[in-house]
Amino acid sequence: MAIKKKSGAMKKPTQKKKSESLFLQMQKEIWPLERDVLFRPDRMKYVRKLIPQEGCVFCRANSEKPSLDTLCVYQSKHSMIVLNKFPYNSGHILVLPRRHCGDLLQLLDAEFMDLQNTIRKAMSALQRGYEPGGMNLGLNQGAVAGAGIPEHLHYHVIPRWAGDLNFFPLIAETKVLVESLEQTYEKLWSILNP
Repeated sequence: MAIKKKSGAMKKPTQKKKSESLFLQMQKEIWPLERDVLFRPDRMKYVRKLIPQEGCVFCRANSEKPSLDTLCVYQSKHSMIVLNKFPYNSGHILVLPRRHCGDLLQLLDAEFMDLQNTIRKAMSALQRGYEPGGMNLGLNQGAVAGAGIPEHLHYHVIPRWAGDLNFFPLIAETKVLVESLEQTYEKLWSILNP
């Protein structure tokens, strides 16, 4: 049996082992912070509708002429486009039927077709005004699906750009937008109402 001679010099750990060890050490030190749940009990009032609202904000926008006050930027025969009061990104808009209806399947054919055409018009306006790299389009039907105002259908249309998502809204409870609602309103008004 051959005996291996021990070298007097210790082998240096590889760079990978050093970085793994440093990573594991960091994980032990900051584990509770990085994986903690963000609790927002103040949102419960909004989610549970504990803050009373008088009437439907969308029906109010429908009953008046489009204006910055109602955030309604466009109305067709059966649909309208409204700025989101609390946008996720600049240019975040809502497209909805003018009639108070919370179920897509209850729309009349004319209302449904007008709504779909208005969605295309909204996306075209956002493309023209913002030149985004992409867009999110979504409908949450019903409170359990996440609809903030489940009684009145509304599609969210959100322009997106590469790198527009970061952790600032989570750590600072602040969303950075590159323009005000007034600027968004003026931009989209000029495109949608030439």
